[in-house]
Amino acid sequence: MTSMNQPENVSDITSHLSEAGVPLESITSDYVYSSGDDEKESVQSSHKPMSTAVDIENMEEVDNMISITSEISGEIDRDYTGQFEGPEKTLECMFRRKDGQPLEAIAPGTRAGLRTLPRKDLDLICKRARCTILSSISNQYIDAYVLSESSLFVYNYMLMIKTCGTTTLLRCLAILIELGRRLDLELDWVGYSRKNFNFPDDQCFPHGSFTQELEYLYSHKRLYEKLNGNGYTLGPITDDHWFVFVADKTIRRNIDLDNDRVLNIMMFDIDPEIAEKFYYDKYVPKKEGETESDTIKRISFEQTRAAGIDALCPGALFDPRAFEPCGYSMNAILYKSYYTMHITPEEGSSYASFETNQKLASYTSLINNVVRSFKPRRFVMTLMADEGGLKEMKPNGNPLASDNSCPFTKIVIPPKFKGGKESTYKRTNLASVKVEDDCCCMMGNWTIAEDLVDNNNHTQGMRYRGMSFA
Repeated sequence: MTSMNQPENVSDITSHLSEAGVPLESITSDYVYSSGDDEKESVQSSHKPMSTAVDIENMEEVDNMISITSEISGEIDRDYTGQFEGPEKTLECMFRRKDGQPLEAIAPGTRAGLRTLPRKDLDLICKRARCTILSSISNQYIDAYVLSESSLFVYNYMLMIKTCGTTTLLRCLAILIELGRRLDLELDWVGYSRKNFNFPDDQCFPHGSFTQELEYLYSHKRLYEKLNGNGYTLGPITDDHWFVFVADKTIRRNIDLDNDRVLNIMMFDIDPEIAEKFYYDKYVPKKEGETESDTIKRISFEQTRAAGIDALCPGALFDPRAFEPCGYSMNAILYKSYYTMHITPEEGSSYASFETNQKLASYTSLINNVVRSFKPRRFVMTLMADEGGLKEMKPNGNPLASDNSCPFTKIVIPPKFKGGKESTYKRTNLASVKVEDDCCCMMGNWTIAEDLVDNNNHTQGMRYRGMSFA
């Protein structure tokens, strides 16, 4: 049904936007919200000269009109091919207060900054990335949202969004910056990262390659002036590798660095028996008296327990989501820490990821428990941390230490049940780079030791998927 104020077809959109004072050329390409020091708003198109400003309060209506046709928005859906890009794109934005006051001036547990954004603005952010919010949980520090493609976490002054599949994550960055400006927040730090794609040809603009992603950022003059970051590639180009973009605007004399660190484990070719646990039809369908929402919630928690995911984050508040016909996402929060898992069990492209910003002195037990739960053929581990965070870790607690004597050069996973066989993973390569002032990015690849694989193990006789460079 068409509302009284909604254009009935694409030909009506031009006149409707003209009446609203929004020129069509400002929205048919990837426009960018930006603002100078004089607080004047402007809109920069990647293909057009500067044009009339767009008030972000009207963007929900504009974005609804854009979505009427994929030709106008440039967001063209692709047919599902039976394979899914599991590894996520991750975007993290940190802000500081324009009044110069330290972030710690806000009383603990008080909602401020980004956590005051209304739901419609969060929906707009997600819509530009081509995903939707499905559910949410909160505590006094974090709002955590399960998305149709991965997760969104919102702190008072930091927002992190992970999206998988063919999402267009970078297209929401400019809106994030503008929303922050309207809250009197200044951009402080931006990090964008992802592993090389397994199926790069399925991606939509501007994620066709890391080169295209960087060009997308650099092509918008005012956005580039705000970021002015650098891109990095870690790891062998002929194997799994990690792309990172970091722009650090931190005024370090004004803040107390928080010794942050984020650990991410990306597991490939997981045990088929474990993958089966994440198929929706393996569980009792809708029971008598259940609503559809009740059924989804029940099966989501049943999958969580069946895979032992609840034991990976003891004491945390969970928000799991099972998908039909298969797939699983989970957010969990504990004080200031988040945990998130995403699983695509399809045969031939099975994948599971685990990420947390929990500050541990040693990650040994956590890594062993995560890898043992999924028994992948190989996994990639990344750690992004500031120097203060690295110093807080025990010498043998950093899985990506460059010292060859580090115990993580070979990871032995004890059996989950008595009488089972242990699994041994060898670290095949390691890469690290220090970016901007004090951000350390590290990644490593681990592969199950073929000479120690049980003949009945799912890894026997399997081949790696071919690597892409994109």
